[in-house]
Amino acid sequence: MTTPVVSIAYHSGFGHTAVLAEAVRAGAAEAGAEVHLIKVDEITDEQWATLDRSDAIVFGSPTYMGTASGAFHTFAEATSKRWFGQDWKDKLAAGFTNSASKSGDKLHTLQFFQTLAAQHGMHWINLGLLPGWNSSTASENDLNRLGFFAGAAAQSNNDQGPEGVHKADTATAEHLGRRVAETARVFAHGRAAA
Repeated sequence: MTTPVVSIAYHSGFGHTAVLAEAVRAGAAEAGAEVHLIKVDEITDEQWATLDRSDAIVFGSPTYMGTASGAFHTFAEATSKRWFGQDWKDKLAAGFTNSASKSGDKLHTLQFFQTLAAQHGMHWINLGLLPGWNSSTASENDLNRLGFFAGAAAQSNNDQGPEGVHKADTATAEHLGRRVAETARVFAHGRAAA
């Protein structure tokens, strides 16, 4: 049985998104994947090669002004070298984001990630969770407490540092990491059988 390779390509402006990246890493590792954290604003040639050999790439960025950060956009544009050769075609992709507001236009960031993945011919993995915290008996500690489907979305108060990342959002990011790793394993078995 092959071990799936999952890379998390992310930017974190103030540390909140790095907390989520680590949670995605932990979830994927728990599910048996070889996992690599790659800061896109410090990416090296060796890390580009790691992305190229990955079975799945999870994109992560804070949501600034209704989209991914400038540093992430710079990375996304740099992936055009891979786009020309369709080097990432049929890899798996997923995403996560964080902002200070409960909504904060995070969906637009996740959709930006989805479009980036689609341009590369990648297969998008959604969160696979029903929304939490949407009834009188629910709790803000529920998984997917903000009710996103496209990926993991987190809310962190703008007057708190990375320690303020909500535990339910961290757990939701861990869930995403596990889901990506498990799906990568299924895809690998399917390719081997085909």
